[in-house]
Amino acid sequence: MATENGSSVMEFILVGLTDQSQLQLPLFFLFFLNYVVTVVGNLSLITLICLNSHLHTPMYFFIFNLSFIDLCHSLIITPKMLMNFVSEQNIISFTECMTQLFFFCFFVHSECYVLTAMAYDRYVAICKPLLYTITMSPQVCSLLMFGSYVMGLAGAMIHTGDMVRLSFCDLNTISHYMCDIFPLLQLSCSNTFASELVESIVVSTVVIISSFIIFISYALILSSVFHVSSAQGWSKAFSTCGSHIVTVGLFYGSGLFTHLKTSPAGSMGQGKFFSVFYTNIVPMLNPLIYSLRNKDVKCALKKTLKRIAN
Repeated sequence: MATENGSSVMEFILVGLTDQSQLQLPLFFLFFLNYVVTVVGNLSLITLICLNSHLHTPMYFFIFNLSFIDLCHSLIITPKMLMNFVSEQNIISFTECMTQLFFFCFFVHSECYVLTAMAYDRYVAICKPLLYTITMSPQVCSLLMFGSYVMGLAGAMIHTGDMVRLSFCDLNTISHYMCDIFPLLQLSCSNTFASELVESIVVSTVVIISSFIIFISYALILSSVFHVSSAQGWSKAFSTCGSHIVTVGLFYGSGLFTHLKTSPAGSMGQGKFFSVFYTNIVPMLNPLIYSLRNKDVKCALKKTLKRIAN
């Protein structure tokens, strides 16, 4: 039976991260631990922000959304990935594959724009502190998040729509642990030139817009900080922006390497290795980055634990 787009393929086989049998069990426990830490870490941060009123600020509103995205990102990727390590053949239906691709693209695009909004928030906090409460009002923050999710939805619809219209004839083995764009393009028996062009334009647009805003925000922050002679001012600026810079570096860095390595000139094996960073490592590290050296979060955790104890 053929699917609605004319494909004869009704299901795909996910190869997984590696085909080396001796690594399957150790990798299963490693990524299961990663999954538990990611879910617990992001859920804990979301809960702390909800329960503690002193965290009801624009910065923590953005962190709340970032944790929500990372949590959902992990939920749609890691369970299927873990199945690869314990099953002989990890099968995913055409519909499930397109659904996973849609939500994967949605959360990746949304995270790009959330990180961009966070850069703007840091710029206002450091460069225009007296206008911060007015500029970053609850309405403005909500609008920024709404825009991030709308742009994420638009990107996901374009990517998924582009994949759905392709035909998949005989080959159904995806050389990856998830349904991603480039492995699917390699399997298609249709002419993929137009699809590759669309994917490149969409990805380039998202990266250029978000990177440009982040770069301008930090350029203005640096310009403002250079006019501050005190060590206290420098320390405050670094503590305010440090976590965000690390997060942006990890997310965009791993994404860039993945895109370069999964291009026709690159290696799919190396592409899978780098994609692990932004599908598994980054969602696990983000709650740690925003909590380990954060006095507000530590204070909120102590208060919450005292409440539970009493």
